[in-house]
Amino acid sequence: MASEANSSTGDGVQMPEIKFTKLFINGCFVDAVSGETFETRDPRTGEVIANIAAGDKEDVDLAVNTAREAFDHGKWPRMSGFERGRIMMKYADLIDQHAEELAALECLDAGKLFLLNKILDVPGASNMVRYYAGAADKIHGETLKMQGEFQGYTLREPIGVVGHIIPWNFPTVMFFFKVAPALAAGCTMIVKPAEQTPLTALYYAHLGKQAGIPDGVLNVVTGFGHTAGAAITAHMDVDKVSFTGSTEVGRLVMEAAARSNLKSVSLELGGKSPVIIFDDADVDMAVDLARKAIFFNKARMVLSPNLYLVVFVFIQEDNTNDSHMQLQGEICVAGSRVYVQEGIYDEFVRKIAESSTNWIVGDPFDAHVHQGPQVDKKQFEKVLKYIDHGKREGATILTGGKPCGEKGFYIEPTIFTDVKDDMLIAKDEIFGPVMSLMKFKTLEEAIERANNTRYGLAAGIVTKDLNIANRVSRSIRAGIIWINCYFAFDNDCPFGGYKMSGIGRDSGMHALEKYLHVKSVVTPIYGSPWR
Repeated sequence: MASEANSSTGDGVQMPEIKFTKLFINGCFVDAVSGETFETRDPRTGEVIANIAAGDKEDVDLAVNTAREAFDHGKWPRMSGFERGRIMMKYADLIDQHAEELAALECLDAGKLFLLNKILDVPGASNMVRYYAGAADKIHGETLKMQGEFQGYTLREPIGVVGHIIPWNFPTVMFFFKVAPALAAGCTMIVKPAEQTPLTALYYAHLGKQAGIPDGVLNVVTGFGHTAGAAITAHMDVDKVSFTGSTEVGRLVMEAAARSNLKSVSLELGGKSPVIIFDDADVDMAVDLARKAIFFNKARMVLSPNLYLVVFVFIQEDNTNDSHMQLQGEICVAGSRVYVQEGIYDEFVRKIAESSTNWIVGDPFDAHVHQGPQVDKKQFEKVLKYIDHGKREGATILTGGKPCGEKGFYIEPTIFTDVKDDMLIAKDEIFGPVMSLMKFKTLEEAIERANNTRYGLAAGIVTKDLNIANRVSRSIRAGIIWINCYFAFDNDCPFGGYKMSGIGRDSGMHALEKYLHVKSVVTPIYGSPWR
């Protein structure tokens, strides 16, 4: 339990009390063994929000031991899927009941817009929990047609103790990307949230206990990647690690898993996603999509009970139900490489420059703001260095390119033209509001250049021609392709990458499979009348 932010914002949002700052192990909030803490800071101002328990190897050992005991001897893996699902449904209801407080907490800690947290991320998380709650009693194997006088079948069994390591860009969404399917499968787990954004993970652990998740099943160890995270990946009693973060750290995770007990690893890593806009596209719609794919703005939100982020669709209707959008570029599938066919390129450049005049960067608690701050000073400085590098390499700044505001970690949305594919701003994942705008001539050229990357997470295609859409979507080596839309995620839609963007899939039943072993059982059958 900790400090209180005891004030309201200008829009009347109650600033959240910081209730949980300690590690959550075996159903209790506890100090780190070392007694050490670290600061989590408000990206709006750079000021300290709270001091958080700094978990280390000794704390991870305690969490893994309790998770192992809960798996080997506890009731969670031995419950029926129906019973697990019922507890998970209660968990989802509790998340909904605390939605405003959780949304404010995420806004304070991560700089994400309060409004989007409230209407998208937090409700999307509870609906994700419900999705997997519904799947918990539908885990089943197969009957095998074996040669000879044998009967065979398969069982799907929980993989065991899981270590989840989650990033700072979507703390709530990523928490439940990992936790929800693992709970449904019957696993026990340790979650290591990013050190930049630990607050909501601790709150979700508290709500899980209130929902009836048994002690030891869901543990949260806050701390740093090189200490707590490394201890999880190298632990001999962790059966699986699920990691979302950078490709560089993903390599370290795989290496640690291989050097320890060869634990199973799933990775959702970086991206440098292309958005390919063809001559036949509606230019106004294409400008809107490209801007939303990397920045923010107003978009008609198409929400469904299954949706956990947002779908950008482009319907020519009135804007009476529009809501503000922002991403700050801090998303792995950001459409940061925009390829525009030469026939509409000049018009596209002119219109996207004109559209930048209504961008509002500011306090994420303000309902009129489109874009909040970068998550911390380190990320803020990293993005600015890439912008400087782009200028030095010869790219031209069309809009933005500078920090804004007297305090906090705010950066103007930045668009570069005259970008070449071998420039760093076109190759590296910047994870900030920086778009590289490039021209192409032919469909074949667009495909080749889009695939000329070490990543393969996502891609966008804008065209009215179904043949082009089909050909390009089959040619791009990426895990998800959006045609005339972007960020169209759904609980039932698998998500993951090709190449150096990762291994395995989140969402859908594919995510559940990551947390299950397949066991074959064979018995002889004597005198069977058929085979």
